Amino acid sequence: MRVLFNMPSSVFHRCFTQRDLDRLVTGYDLVVPDDTVGVHDVESFAAHHWQDCHVLITGWDTPPVTDASLDMADQLTLWIHAAGSVKHLLPSSFWDRQIALTSCRDALAVGVAETALGMTLAGVKRFFDASRLTQSGGWKEDIWASSLGVRELFDLRIGVVGASCVGRHYIRLLKNFEVDIAVYDPCLSQDDADQLGVELSSLNELMETCDVVSLHAPALPVTRHMIAARQLSSMKDGALLINTARGSLIDEQALIAELQIGRISAFLDVTDPEPPIADSPLRSLPNCIITPHIAGAVANGCFRVGRSAVDQLLSFTRDGSLVGHITKQTLINLG
Repeated sequence: MRVLFNMPSSVFHRCFTQRDLDRLVTGYDLVVPDDTVGVHDVESFAAHHWQDCHVLITGWDTPPVTDASLDMADQLTLWIHAAGSVKHLLPSSFWDRQIALTSCRDALAVGVAETALGMTLAGVKRFFDASRLTQSGGWKEDIWASSLGVRELFDLRIGVVGASCVGRHYIRLLKNFEVDIAVYDPCLSQDDADQLGVELSSLNELMETCDVVSLHAPALPVTRHMIAARQLSSMKDGALLINTARGSLIDEQALIAELQIGRISAFLDVTDPEPPIADSPLRSLPNCIITPHIAGAVANGCFRVGRSAVDQLLSFTRDGSLVGHITKQTLINLG
């Protein structure tokens, strides 16, 4: 079975360890990019291998796959995207072909969810505020005398917007704490909510009642600015808003206005636009912590993506199963 790694050499080495590649020694012929294949060389590199390709593995910086390429790849049965969204790579005729499609979004979700949990802990405990107070000469007694609401992740209500792969892993992580979890997701059934052990909620109720709100919804036209002035102004005093999903989910001007009042705080790994403009108040507001879109797919975390791709290839060969299987409807829901 010939496997084509259709990506730049830098991305290949970023995601695939030799240990995982060695799992494909028996029964697989790996076509990998050598060190001369840069971002602009991928298309010409792949052109020589379409005709005898059985499995296609794409990733970051892979150019869109054309109908002509798939016409040549008449033996292709499986496409694995070793990244998140694959929508931008699919040619118009893809869904008319008998090719199984999967991605490594579940693997990517782990790092993002762990970051969201870290932000939850840091925000509830007010790490950054307490650090600034300590650096200015204060100590524990000064924190208790201040207005800082230092709390633990106990007996709080956590709101999860979007039961995505990330949202579900975040929920699993939260199960290690004694907290109540509310979820807003129009696609989540009551049976699914019961299995997750969460309470279904409307968005407005979630925003009004939760101590922490973490966003995990996709970027779709219907979700743009779903967190607007009404939702932000209804949040509890001292509440924390976390966004590791997409910046477009939040009306940033409304968020800035609410943060300037000082009632709530925010941890943002994504903004709209990215990066935020140089003079954006988000960069300087003391109750806003911004990280530069590093929640997932960084450094050694990328190897989890490569491992997922290898796992799915082996499982597909063994019994046809795919953890990250994507259908046409799935792609619409994911955005």
